[in-house]
Amino acid sequence: MITTLYKDFTFESAHRLPHVPAGHKCGRLHGHSFLVRLEVTGEVDPHTGWIMDFADLKAAFKPILNRLDHYYLNDIPGLENPTSEVLAQWIWQQLKPQLPLLSAVTVKETCTAGCVYRGQ
Repeated sequence: MITTLYKDFTFESAHRLPHVPAGHKCGRLHGHSFLVRLEVTGEVDPHTGWIMDFADLKAAFKPILNRLDHYYLNDIPGLENPTSEVLAQWIWQQLKPQLPLLSAVTVKETCTAGCVYRGQ
């Protein structure tokens, strides 16, 4: 049986988008309460009944989360233009080597706006 499980994480960060048109509100320094949803897809182990332990997913993401939470995203290498799209891809690139079953990274920067990255 193939299934997808997910775990949500939240963090607070500031950023600005340097490539928006002059006067655009996102060009000014501002912050978000980000939500990141990590999805893993794989075969359910018939003995354990799961794809992986949620604690292992949390442990894999912890070092990345620590780099993001309460930091200015533009100062992090690779996030000089930290749109939700760029952030989702950056998280994927950081996490996929340690988490081969990673199938999607969702980044929400508000309650109603975000993006989903499914890798390349």
